[in-house]
Amino acid sequence: MIMKTIRFAVLAILVITVAPALFAQKELPPEGSAPRDFTIPVKQTFTLPNGIAVTMVPYGSLPKVSVNVVVRAGNLNELANEVWLADIMGDLLKEGTTSRTAEQVAQEAAGMGGSVNVGVGPDQASISGDVLSEFGPNLIALLADIIRNPLFPESELARIKNDRARQLTVAQSQPRQLTAEQFYKILYPDHAYGRYFPTTDMIQGYSIQHVKDFYRKNFGGLRTSIYVAGVFDAKVMENAIRAGFEGWQKGSEPFISVPKPSMKKAFHLINRPGAPQSTIYLGLPVVNPIESDYVPFVVTNALLGGSFGSRITSNIREQKGYTYSPFSMISTRYRDAYWAEVADVTTNVTGPSLKEIFGEITRLQNEPPSDAELKGIKNYLAGTFVLQNSSRGGIIGQFSFLKLHGLKDDYLTNYVKRVHSVTPQQVSELTKKYIRPENMTLVITGDKSKIEQQIEEYSKPAVEPK
Repeated sequence: MIMKTIRFAVLAILVITVAPALFAQKELPPEGSAPRDFTIPVKQTFTLPNGIAVTMVPYGSLPKVSVNVVVRAGNLNELANEVWLADIMGDLLKEGTTSRTAEQVAQEAAGMGGSVNVGVGPDQASISGDVLSEFGPNLIALLADIIRNPLFPESELARIKNDRARQLTVAQSQPRQLTAEQFYKILYPDHAYGRYFPTTDMIQGYSIQHVKDFYRKNFGGLRTSIYVAGVFDAKVMENAIRAGFEGWQKGSEPFISVPKPSMKKAFHLINRPGAPQSTIYLGLPVVNPIESDYVPFVVTNALLGGSFGSRITSNIREQKGYTYSPFSMISTRYRDAYWAEVADVTTNVTGPSLKEIFGEITRLQNEPPSDAELKGIKNYLAGTFVLQNSSRGGIIGQFSFLKLHGLKDDYLTNYVKRVHSVTPQQVSELTKKYIRPENMTLVITGDKSKIEQQIEEYSKPAVEPK
């Protein structure tokens, strides 16, 4: 027993002394496999006599199918005195058809194992559903009824307008929303994209006739695309689409209004006395998706501020602790895009935050990133791109993106390859070309008494060339 105890003690000592040394040896994970290009599933396309373009994509093995009807009509189609009219129309599309009540629509969709959703954006409106595969044709019939035969019940209009008025009040109490409104107003003067908020009186002034007129002018086959993705019988779904939509009006061609955004240096301060934070919106117009620089610029943005591992995020979040969640983005619409850095920073470091943001822009303009840093960003973008396309909704979203911007399928199939072809020098050149502080719009919402001196050098007007 004594000898066993001694041997056990010696073994324990060896484990205690040797194990840390073994675990201290850092073992690097294996290199990832070579990046793969995205392969578009085999699709079927056809066009109805009234102009509706249909794309059907078999995808996955789960017995579900998604259908999305996208109409080229949104906030772009609103007049200056019609802000949010498209959204109110979208709200009323959910309120039943000439043959189904809103409750019947919801119950019917639920009985198929899904629901119906309506969304309105700057350029497009979508009416969609996701159901069990066996009910795919029934979903198409339901969506066709919602789109073609909306009831637009006047009895629901007051409630919807009051809901929208409450949303407006809440939004106008939020610093980021106020800052965004002013940013859009400066960037897109005299254009629908620059009209962010309506007035309460504007909302309350909308009538059912306004809604019906907006629908009549903007909905029809020539502006509509239908996307189907999932597990389905192609012939059955095609027959259902033809039965549900062939008799719909053609309507008019899509309304085109490409903005001329401001490229001048501009500054606006929204005073919020006592605000513990300052909200920063900083940006300018940039390259849009149809241009060859767009994908390389997406990589540039991700490295600068558009990913959690980006330089600006690392600087003012991780190193300085000025803010919790800064980010930069490229926001696109038809033939238009802008780049913006957005951050909510502690009031007493508003000026230092701007200094670091502009400093990172200047550094990237003058010094190309290392191969290792850029490789990490490219791997991140390639990976997230694949993830975005790994669902029925993701596939439909990509095809809708192609349709809106007039892009070919090779935009998707070559995307990963184009991301990985971006060089450090190219990133630096694109930063110089597109992210130019002398052309930026800067909007800050915060306590003027505490930040005015901090931001003095950034609020100076642009120097006009002699």
